[in-house]
Amino acid sequence: MSKTSIGRKGERLARAFLEKKGSTIVAHNFRCRFGEIDLILRKNKAFRFVEVKYRRSEEYGLPQESVVKRKQARIRRTATLWLRLRHLPMDSEIHFDVLAISRDVFGKITYNYIEDAF
Repeated sequence: MSKTSIGRKGERLARAFLEKKGSTIVAHNFRCRFGEIDLILRKNKAFRFVEVKYRRSEEYGLPQESVVKRKQARIRRTATLWLRLRHLPMDSEIHFDVLAISRDVFGKITYNYIEDAF
């Protein structure tokens, strides 16, 4: 499986998980020169920018550990541009979350949704 197809699978799992929890997804895979945002949710009046990390195993660490400071900065810049392109107020309530998805040795999928991760 290529990295791209693994990423797509993770994002499909993430969308299904979040929709089942009642979240409204307003955009996904928003890309610009600064980076990419996997999922953008609207909850009440707040926007939640979600980074999805999917690992087929935890052999190389937990998925959420790969959202390092540099990645966080790219997501923040991308989120700012997303708000500007939609002419939304820059003082909109925003949150940055991480949804870590992994499989255990038996193939069971585990979700760890970290709200306000950074």
